[in-house]
Amino acid sequence: MRTLFLHPPSYDGYDGGAGARYQMTREVRSFWYPTWLAQPAALIEGSKLIDAPPHRLKFEDITPELKSRDLVVMHTSTPSFRSDAKTAQRIKDVNPHVKIGLVGAQVAVEPEKCLTAAPAVDFVARNEFDFALKDVADGRPWGDIKGLSWRNPNGIIVHNPERELLQNMDELPWVTPVYKRDLQVENYFGGYLRHPYLSFYTGRGCKSRCTFCLWPQTVGGHRYRVRSIEDVVAETSWAQRAFPQVKEIFFDDDTLTDNVPRVEALAVELGKLGITWSCNAKANVPRKTLEIMRANGLRLLLVGYESGNQQILFNIKKGMRVEFARRFTRDCHELGIRIHGTFILGLPGETKETIQETLDFAKEINPHTLQVSLAAPYPGTFLYRQAKENGWLHEEGSDLLTDEGTQTAALNYPHLSHTEIFASVEDFYKKFYFRPSKLAAIIAEMIMSPEVMKRRLREGVEFFHFLRSRHDTA
Repeated sequence: MRTLFLHPPSYDGYDGGAGARYQMTREVRSFWYPTWLAQPAALIEGSKLIDAPPHRLKFEDITPELKSRDLVVMHTSTPSFRSDAKTAQRIKDVNPHVKIGLVGAQVAVEPEKCLTAAPAVDFVARNEFDFALKDVADGRPWGDIKGLSWRNPNGIIVHNPERELLQNMDELPWVTPVYKRDLQVENYFGGYLRHPYLSFYTGRGCKSRCTFCLWPQTVGGHRYRVRSIEDVVAETSWAQRAFPQVKEIFFDDDTLTDNVPRVEALAVELGKLGITWSCNAKANVPRKTLEIMRANGLRLLLVGYESGNQQILFNIKKGMRVEFARRFTRDCHELGIRIHGTFILGLPGETKETIQETLDFAKEINPHTLQVSLAAPYPGTFLYRQAKENGWLHEEGSDLLTDEGTQTAALNYPHLSHTEIFASVEDFYKKFYFRPSKLAAIIAEMIMSPEVMKRRLREGVEFFHFLRSRHDTA
């Protein structure tokens, strides 16, 4: 089947394509690669990938391509589902004979509900969907394809048996050739990554049990399944030649550092390529491992601290102690490894006092940059079930975003309202970034580099626009 993988037009600045790690418009505009769509696209001969938001494409821009395809697959999510369902209907309006499929955590968790709510959608591929989509594109009977939920000719929704998770990750083809073929890499950027950058995965799954984290609980599983180091290095070397303009590679595994011996061995091989790279990390990496990573091209770690309060970390099953995070961060500072720290406000156990405690902790450890999010109870997570059982959901059935794509505060506690949680994000940002020492560091960085100055000025404008939009939402 002539197959199109589509991250459809959405909210202005909506970033849901990079394995949908962030499903919203953000304080500083950034775009991640649509890796989870690129992976099956690499499996299917003659396919094409369109990532509309970073390429500023409207529906009318992609209509000619839609008319020429037999199969369209879109990655959807809880925040984007309503918009994606409307897009599916518009696709059927311009090409009544096309088959439409959805993938992503939302349809993995609620396939029946999603198919019922989106009559233009013909099937959803649940959980790990790469080879299920290849089976569809190859013309296999839908009733024989594991992991598929589909609408039969009588309109009855059928749920096929689950598909086993892939064990040999080297069976997956590389995604970077799809990037080269279909994407403009200069359109992808993040506030803490060098531009232009590339990102892809060296493995799937995460052994951690964080109650709020969507992907291990819905799609990837809790066993970290990895590609061979040889395969990762070969793709990285290919990408290095194919994209000479790229200044950094980000390995987007949930936590690359979970397997210490592997990340040390991988770092040594990456060091031989002479590349600059970064990755996600938990705040418990031994100093020896950090030293090896740093000596072999590591520049930055994206670290999910979540909270500075130990009880909240226990509540969300983070498996982390605040004192370990302090020591880890100190090691990174001493070794010259930059940190982009992420924090979540409104998690179970949050109070005004714990928010202040987390702010004090963030100022103490002082990551180079940070991101502050609102706790989001996605269907399929322990946090969502916990919120429903305890009556914490502010608005049942909310899609977690405003009409403009800004994240809402979905949780509401007897001792801490959703409006207080929402307001705490802006207060946190201001009190962290508007300190004299932090402002001085930012200004010094800008003076040292005209490129950084241009970028920080743009991000500053976007940040203040973000704050204004939150006032409108409040």
